[in-house]
Amino acid sequence: MEMGHEEYERLVFFETAREKAAEDYQRNPLDAENLLRWGGALLELAQFQPGAGSIDMVQDAEAKLEEALTINPKLASALWCLGNAHTSHGFLLPEHDQANTYFQKASSCFQRALEEEPNNELFKKAIEMSGKAPELHRDLHKQLSQQVSTGSSSGRSAAPKGSQKKGSSDLKYDVLGWIILAFGLSLWMKIGLPSPPPS
Repeated sequence: MEMGHEEYERLVFFETAREKAAEDYQRNPLDAENLLRWGGALLELAQFQPGAGSIDMVQDAEAKLEEALTINPKLASALWCLGNAHTSHGFLLPEHDQANTYFQKASSCFQRALEEEPNNELFKKAIEMSGKAPELHRDLHKQLSQQVSTGSSSGRSAAPKGSQKKGSSDLKYDVLGWIILAFGLSLWMKIGLPSPPPS
């Protein structure tokens, strides 16, 4: 899958943000806001990773955000971002029960964030959307499995088997990318990450 110019700029932007957060962490490992920025950058970078690499990066983001919350358990933006990381993690898992575990963790994080900032509309919307995650996950993976089985059962297909698997994988990561992008845009507004390069 080739990367367009805008995607490349986003990749460079978030990689730079990740590197800066790692450097800042060396100077002050107790800066919860820095850990929040680091986790947010990792979450954005996860969409550029293939397969297991994406899950690994989401897990790294979760770890940074959990570390931020050990420093400041009431940091609502870190709770919200951790909820987004758990949601992303859930969508990356094909097994529905495993995914639901992450969706439940996400709901809990969003609820805790809202308890810290009861008037925050973004947190209210996150709770509402997290309730829809299990159904969205089921539909997404059902569609992906149908595409794979349609491709393998049709015998002579217009597209080779490998490209059909690639199409399913592309769809999965397109959906994940959309989810992470939506969370990332909200994250910029919420915690003040610098804007990415203009399109």
